[in-house]
Amino acid sequence: MYKEYRDVTINGAVSQMYSEMAGRHRAQPGTIQIINTAVLKASECKRDHVLEMHNSSLKYPVIRKIPMVSKKMRTTFKARRPMTFVR
Repeated sequence: MYKEYRDVTINGAVSQMYSEMAGRHRAQPGTIQIINTAVLKASECKRDHVLEMHNSSLKYPVIRKIPMVSKKMRTTFKARRPMTFVR
């Protein structure tokens, strides 16, 4: 079986593989045999879910943008919880 994962490290990609195999195939970690791991160049990738991330003009929306408090209003400790919901 051939699998491709996007991750910063090989250890992260292996843990993604273990999670996917446990979720989709109910495979136990002791029954999985990893034969080879490699870092691929962009031209060597085969899977569609990896190829669609190669576009350099990808943009993601900014979620929950909280305005900064002015410097004179900032303190180290607050007596109330912060308001994270912005209308």
